[in-house]
Amino acid sequence: MIVGGSNESRTFAERWYPKSFEALRNYSLAKLTADLISGFTVGLVALPLAMAFGIASGVSPQTGVYTAVIAGFLISALGGSRFQIGGPTGAFVVIIAGIIAKFGISGLLMVTMMAGVLLVVMGITGLGSAVKFIPRPVTIGFTNGIAILIASTQIRDFLGLTTPNVPSAFLPRMALLAHFLPTIDPRTLLVGCLSLFVILVVPRLSKRVPGTVVALLLATVLTAVFHFHVATIGTRFGGIPEGMPMLKIPRLRLDLVVPLFPSAVTVALLAAVESLLSAVVADSMSGDRHNSNVELIAQGIANIASPLVGGIPATGAIARTATNIRAGAVSPISGIVHALTLLLILVAAAPLARYIPLAALAAVLFVVSYNMGDWKEVSVILRLSKADKAVWAVTLALTVMADLTVAVEVGMVLAALLYIHRVAQTTTVSAVTEEYIESGRPHILQDKHVPPYVSILRIHGPFLFGATDKLGDAAEDIASLAEIVVLRLRNTTAIDSTGLHALEEFAHKLTAKGRTLLICGARGQVSHMINHSPLYNLIGMSNICPDVQSALDRASEIVGSFDGVGDDAAVELSRHAPL
Repeated sequence: MIVGGSNESRTFAERWYPKSFEALRNYSLAKLTADLISGFTVGLVALPLAMAFGIASGVSPQTGVYTAVIAGFLISALGGSRFQIGGPTGAFVVIIAGIIAKFGISGLLMVTMMAGVLLVVMGITGLGSAVKFIPRPVTIGFTNGIAILIASTQIRDFLGLTTPNVPSAFLPRMALLAHFLPTIDPRTLLVGCLSLFVILVVPRLSKRVPGTVVALLLATVLTAVFHFHVATIGTRFGGIPEGMPMLKIPRLRLDLVVPLFPSAVTVALLAAVESLLSAVVADSMSGDRHNSNVELIAQGIANIASPLVGGIPATGAIARTATNIRAGAVSPISGIVHALTLLLILVAAAPLARYIPLAALAAVLFVVSYNMGDWKEVSVILRLSKADKAVWAVTLALTVMADLTVAVEVGMVLAALLYIHRVAQTTTVSAVTEEYIESGRPHILQDKHVPPYVSILRIHGPFLFGATDKLGDAAEDIASLAEIVVLRLRNTTAIDSTGLHALEEFAHKLTAKGRTLLICGARGQVSHMINHSPLYNLIGMSNICPDVQSALDRASEIVGSFDGVGDDAAVELSRHAPL
């Protein structure tokens, strides 16, 4: 089996230095120009998102912008990802609103700092890898739930409803909104629909033009020209203060440390999961490789610093990070420029924000909630076992109906029980017969000739959540692999949705590098899961072989005919290959 490098072989600099240090070694004027352009672009994209997340969380719009400035600067300057953009994100909206309702703003500031300390500890001790033990049905479940909750909080502003204070609980909130539905304001609805249309259409016309910025400008001009009396940042919050954010040490209450600790753990886990997921997306788009522990330390420092200006929790933002890469960023300097762009807007143009309609910001969050929901994954979950579907459904229901902390806790308990059940199922006791010995001959490698155009990897044991990163480590240097990669699953005793997703990602990476993936030897539950997953169609039926001898024969056939992955899988894989 091919294995990747170990932590022990890496130098101190490789293990702990921020990516910004590495990027500055061979920095040039051309790279600075690229970073300035991309950083300014992402700064414009981040402005409406930061304000919208602040409002949706129950704080002022400037609080979201202050968070994006401070956290965005520190995450880029100290982080372990070359392209990561940090700031407030939708993942925190629900939990922030709940903390404020129960403990007030001072409680939120304490939770943010406590979560920051936990993130630093996770990074220093290497516990950042613990986030991989959150299985995919749980992450999809609470992501779906958060998306639904965010969208539900924006219905009032999008429709211009006249209501009393909206409850924080989902069902009472929806009941109240339904009761006051007759109070829809047509002008507000027009502004919201126009903003939504622009946000969705502009990216189709030009990838480089931020649709959210265009939507906010058009909505603001429309409101001003036609004198629409709709709710704006000015009418609701009095505008955004001009100038630098003020430094203020939060008042720490020791009596709240224990009650706030579960919320701090939830914030820290969410920040870790989302930031590392964003870093993985950045790696797949850029070909770079992030440093998880350094990234978590930077996330922790950013969350410790954010409350010093009254900020809220922050983490890596997937959409803004992807925008940063597409805009041509070459180093973390782009993220620093993004933060400085937001600061410049605060100093020079903050008064203009008072005219932005809240309906336009609601449209922004509708799009954000849909994108963060990862809805395509739901169809994949629904094709898996009843147990996987149950974990997903319970996590989703508890996120929406109860509390995010409870949802993650219960989801993890269910996933752990499912893990134990699957491992227990892999234990078998059977007699060794002559038929058994003969049936195993096509699977052994000792008497097989492996040609130079074939690399063989094997997965031994259960390939479940918590172990899937080992495949990435084993194939870290794809360039060292041959044209055809055979993944031998003869001794893989169980697989789950997280394992299937890891195999799909592996297939994408191989195809992006012009290589072909064959799978062989899968048995029992593993074979059943693969045959009922998107992976089956992704690599093609003819590339799923019963044994290693069949896989070698298929490899010879591919090389002889130059038909790549065969069937229609080549087209499918190229369509899904990372940018």
